[in-house]
Amino acid sequence: MVVVGVVGYVKTPRGLRTLGSVWAQHLSEEVKRRFYKHWCKSKKKAFTKYSKKLETEDGKNDIQLQLEKLKKYCTVIRVLAHTQIRKMKGLKQKKAHLMEIQVNGETIAQKVDFAYGFFEKCIPVDAVFQKDEMIDIIGVTKGKGFEGVVTRWGVTRLPRKTHRGLRKVACIGAWHPARVSFTVARAGQNGYHHRTEMNKKVYKLGKAGHESHAAMTDYDRTEKEITPMGGFPHYGVVKEDY
Repeated sequence: MVVVGVVGYVKTPRGLRTLGSVWAQHLSEEVKRRFYKHWCKSKKKAFTKYSKKLETEDGKNDIQLQLEKLKKYCTVIRVLAHTQIRKMKGLKQKKAHLMEIQVNGETIAQKVDFAYGFFEKCIPVDAVFQKDEMIDIIGVTKGKGFEGVVTRWGVTRLPRKTHRGLRKVACIGAWHPARVSFTVARAGQNGYHHRTEMNKKVYKLGKAGHESHAAMTDYDRTEKEITPMGGFPHYGVVKEDY
């Protein structure tokens, strides 16, 4: 991922509120696409005035003032980082994913300086994860669309002679309370649900372009590369750091 900005938060009675954001001078096209709904129809002017402003002395001084304000008032510091979607050759998407990553550790001033020092730099995978580390994986399940109650919840079908359909729930609740409880199985969206798999172990970290047989481990001495024969399904060949 590439760091392109820093944002500071202050604590208020209503929760965290942003105090301000500071962006890098040079932003790639893939992250600029995130700010447009139709990139091809737009004038592609995002951050052009901001970049020209940073070329002047007044602009540089203004950035330093904003950073000083973050150091003085903020309680939470997060960096703005985006994915390098152009390296995913198998995907049609050209719009990068932009996210905030919280910076923890020392004082607020050191956090701001740390984040500012990473502007326009790539964060390698070995700077985030370590070998034999236990991590959590977040994703979504395969989407199924709108499905019936038998497929969605696995309830029993009604007898063949049932009037008005048999792939249903016969009784969805009592007369009172006069509403359907959330515990009753109903038809609706199935799949595309948010899921977190916990405690996954990082077995190996590798660099792009290193020697073959890089997938050999201390416990598996078979000579093989990290990419299986034919490539990973729906992904392809691993060409970057892994």
